[in-house]
Amino acid sequence: MVKSERNSVITRPSEVRVKDFEEVSCGFTYELMKAEAERCINCKNAPCTTGCPVGVKIPEFIQCLKNDDLDGAVKVIKLDNNLPSICGRVCPQEKQCEEKCIRKLKLGGSVAIGGLERFVGDYALQHNPPTPRASKKLNYKLAVIGSGPSGLTCAADCAIAGIDVTIFEAFHEAGGVLVYGIPEFRLPKDAIVKKEIEKLNELGVKIKYNTVIGKTIKIEELQKEFDAIFIGTGAGLPSFMNIPGENLNGVYSANEFLTRVNLMKAFKKGADTPVFVGKSVAVIGAGNVAMDAARTAKRLGAENVYIVYRRSKEEMPARLEEIEHAIEEGIELKLLTNPIRILGEQKVEGIECVQMQLGEPDASGRRRPLEIENSNYVMPVDEVIMSIGTRPNPLLTREYDGLETTKRGTLVVDEQTQETSVKNIFAGGDAVTGAATVILAMGAGKNAAKTIIARANSKNN
Repeated sequence: MVKSERNSVITRPSEVRVKDFEEVSCGFTYELMKAEAERCINCKNAPCTTGCPVGVKIPEFIQCLKNDDLDGAVKVIKLDNNLPSICGRVCPQEKQCEEKCIRKLKLGGSVAIGGLERFVGDYALQHNPPTPRASKKLNYKLAVIGSGPSGLTCAADCAIAGIDVTIFEAFHEAGGVLVYGIPEFRLPKDAIVKKEIEKLNELGVKIKYNTVIGKTIKIEELQKEFDAIFIGTGAGLPSFMNIPGENLNGVYSANEFLTRVNLMKAFKKGADTPVFVGKSVAVIGAGNVAMDAARTAKRLGAENVYIVYRRSKEEMPARLEEIEHAIEEGIELKLLTNPIRILGEQKVEGIECVQMQLGEPDASGRRRPLEIENSNYVMPVDEVIMSIGTRPNPLLTREYDGLETTKRGTLVVDEQTQETSVKNIFAGGDAVTGAATVILAMGAGKNAAKTIIARANSKNN
């Protein structure tokens, strides 16, 4: 086994990209793709595949790339992943498939599986190879609530199997978090997301927009019309710290801030839902959403943008790549720092913080942050963006009593089938797990689809 260094995807210079919303990563050239594919040693036990939540046959698709069989690579990936262009961009591969790569520690670094998957996904969007379909339509109807990653995946798998699928989407565009949460510079909407959704239309999937299940239509009405229901409503209800000053003008949740910019185009003059961007912006939190909010604020003209986090850099939950990109773009990390009060009369004028130190590990396995006495200081900012987590909106479960939920408000499901406490109602994604990754949501959508398809086939036999 020969050591060879990992090839890096091409990225635009930070001083250029921070001035626009064009995509930061340019991916692999054909030559770099080939060089990286050759690094795969095609392990017999394929540990990388066990690290993939949807079980993509990674060595097989990479072997196709080695053989210049791009159409074959598309076929292999799409057996398990309907959204490779998206996953190749936003999945935390370094904690999943690449984490288990044999090459990781001593042989030049893990194979860049995410970069290779993105290359294949983009090729598929450009060349539009035919999607396999069922030979006949099944007498079975599925309602999918929400068009995020889990809903799109469940809908696609079921449509391919011959099921009549209708998606109900609360917004005026499909995609869920892919369109309202992830910025354009990480995931282009027209070039990637909309094209993936067009493929659903080609499969015959119907999408009804501006439809809030629980308000516009009740679940009981769906049960009368459809054989099964899949709930993929996500976790869009933001959390706050409940500290003084959170009601001041200039305080946003990251959800609201990013939705205004990504979906409602608030960065354009005359936008119906404008967004305020201060000169000095504090983003509270250190996950991927916090990085997205901070980098978006910088692109919208903020002079100073701070990530305020109560633990150290090692504990930051965001992808390492996103943290590095943020630092390159001038985002400043205020670590071991915790806000206790937002200052101002009507609008934000600053935040009072205390310094922290790390103690013994807590239940999460991370070292517990402890306040340092008399370490208070004021950080002058005129905007605060809260990015400390989300939870499912209780609208649907309040309107329909039959669904069992946890104390956190997430739906309780069977781990194997994704079926809820109500027969033939399934759920997956953040509505079940709380805020998690795109690929985990997709995995739940696939699990649910397997059971739904089996029941549809049983009904039609």
